[in-house]
Amino acid sequence: MATLTPRTATVARVLLLSLVAGLLGPMALAAPPTAASGQMGAEARYRADRAACLSGPASQDREACLREAGAVLAEARAAKGRPSPPQAEPDYAANALARCERVPERDRADCRLMMQGHGTRQGSVAEGAIMYELVTRSPVPAASAASAP
Repeated sequence: MATLTPRTATVARVLLLSLVAGLLGPMALAAPPTAASGQMGAEARYRADRAACLSGPASQDREACLREAGAVLAEARAAKGRPSPPQAEPDYAANALARCERVPERDRADCRLMMQGHGTRQGSVAEGAIMYELVTRSPVPAASAASAP
């Protein structure tokens, strides 16, 4: 069994620590900030990332590391001003019925029936149009029926 001299053990320890730092360092820089950390957390993270860049190994590109740390801070600042995405699914049925409000009053009831699935549908978007047809039968007044030829 080989025994390590104190100098060899120190070199092995340094190599192991550099390997761990090399593997974990990029993951720490790439991790997105959490929403709970807020602006102060982003500033603190930037300072920590910047310090890591400045104290990193000589083989590391300091300029690129500092640029990346600045980009993460800029993204955190920009995300603070953006509205959060909607959480609920859009109500497509309500949207379809709302489009009928622009139709003239005399045709609005028929429009609502078509949007609710009544009638027939032909065609497709790929064909260039979707044609909806709703046949509504209405009784003819008795006076008009007598005067008809």
